[in-house]
Amino acid sequence: MLLARVIGTVVSTQKYATLEGIPLKVLQPVDEHGKSLGEPVVACDPTHSREGDTVMWVAKREASLALPGAELVNMYPID
Repeated sequence: MLLARVIGTVVSTQKYATLEGIPLKVLQPVDEHGKSLGEPVVACDPTHSREGDTVMWVAKREASLALPGAELVNMYPID
């Protein structure tokens, strides 16, 4: 898990059906002292955090575990 600060909200006009009702937030990755690391990322937010909150986030397949009704996928694309 990684730490990030919520810095904004993304408004989308279209989403996958399984993401309807789940807000998208802009996260600024931070270290344990709150110092910014790298570029901001967009993430699904099923916990409805607010701007300024510090949150934990994950990437890859594990991220789908937090989404209600999400199907678990064990297939990965090969480049």
